[in-house]
Amino acid sequence: MSVHGTAASPLLRGRSPVGGLDRRSLGPLPVLAQSVSAVAPTAAMATTPGLVRADTGVSAVWSVALATVLALLVAACVRTFSRRMAAPGALYSFTAKGLGPAAGFCCGCALLIGYGVLAMGALIGSGLYAEQFLARLDISPGPPELPVAAVVLGAGIVVGCFLVRGVRLSAGLALCLEAASIVLALTFFAVLLVRHGAHPDMRQLTPPVSAPGPVVAGALPAFAAFIGFESAAALGAETRRPFLTVGRAVRWTVVCSAALFLLAAYAQVLPTPRQTSVRLPALLDLGVSLSFFACVMASGTALVRLLFSMGRERMTPRRLGRTHPTHRTPHIAIAVVLPVLVLVPLTLIAAGAAPQVLFARLVNLCVYGFLTAYALVCLAAPVFLHRIGELTRGPVAVAVLCVPSLLAVLLAHAATGGALVPSVFVALMAAGTARFLWMRRRDPGSVGAIGVYDETSATDVFPGPPR
Repeated sequence: MSVHGTAASPLLRGRSPVGGLDRRSLGPLPVLAQSVSAVAPTAAMATTPGLVRADTGVSAVWSVALATVLALLVAACVRTFSRRMAAPGALYSFTAKGLGPAAGFCCGCALLIGYGVLAMGALIGSGLYAEQFLARLDISPGPPELPVAAVVLGAGIVVGCFLVRGVRLSAGLALCLEAASIVLALTFFAVLLVRHGAHPDMRQLTPPVSAPGPVVAGALPAFAAFIGFESAAALGAETRRPFLTVGRAVRWTVVCSAALFLLAAYAQVLPTPRQTSVRLPALLDLGVSLSFFACVMASGTALVRLLFSMGRERMTPRRLGRTHPTHRTPHIAIAVVLPVLVLVPLTLIAAGAAPQVLFARLVNLCVYGFLTAYALVCLAAPVFLHRIGELTRGPVAVAVLCVPSLLAVLLAHAATGGALVPSVFVALMAAGTARFLWMRRRDPGSVGAIGVYDETSATDVFPGPPR
């Protein structure tokens, strides 16, 4: 029998479980752009140092450094999985392979909240900074809510179009926007450093050994600046060398973002005037608005691939697991989720919610989702390695450090942020739990299939039609 016959490969699937996506098509740059854009470094550079400084004073850089260590530990747990499987569901599928379907679905619900609410918050953030940019140029198109709503609507439509066309196009646009905004931000902070002079500010660089409490408290908002760094894992099935490229993208996103955050924290605490000129802050507002837009693109990319995975597993309607015949993207998931991401903020703004307050609450809500998902995947990593016979002391030590730290950050966030946001998060997670229990009773087979990932198929090994 010819080697192209089906009997020659009895253990190979005829089609990958994630077939339909543009598999093995992305190089390292679009994958890196996915994680960098989800973090939105320019937006974080402009907003995070002020929040950290409110808790730590002149020790903000040490809080950022502490948050960087925690983010690198979480990235190491993500790399444990990304070096062994390529899953569009990313942390959702990883957790399922380590802790089982129930924990995996809990992680998936947390990620749905995280990516979805992050996209909504980034849409509003883009509108807020666009409105502020126009105000600095003495352009007043009407009430402040009007330009914000216009940006939310327009940006949502543009993002939907790019997501349907494919990752290479959307990631390329996001990378260009993020690079331009980073240049604007670095220009602004370089001016602050030049005005301060060449001598270092030893108040900030001296370790706060006698009073570490404020530094630990400041690590809470500092770590929130890193959320989204793991989203490159959602493109594993579409990456040419996923086991190498995804892990590097996750790690280098944390490293490069940390360098930018440390610079921003240091520069903003310097005893220099905040406004160096009229034009630079206006350009910085434009850069932050572009950064938030790139964040919408990246978080939307990860969100629709998570829904795609759940659709393939039948944990959500099967139609969400379909892909476009030409662009090979989850177009049904995009068509379902984009209107929600746009209409929810517009409805809340129309109901009278102040965009600034709404933005803050959405960002706080998405933090709960990401911290929960990070804690679960860190707990799953050593269990997964034990199951496949590759467990060593290192992953156990990382999990022992990460999981309690993430839970402490989560509890601290709940203690300082009021009851509204935690209550909404608990209600959404309860709805997801009810969905899981219903599916386990109605279709146990779909629950057992949680954790789908890309697998080598017969067509990969034996291309062409069978003889």
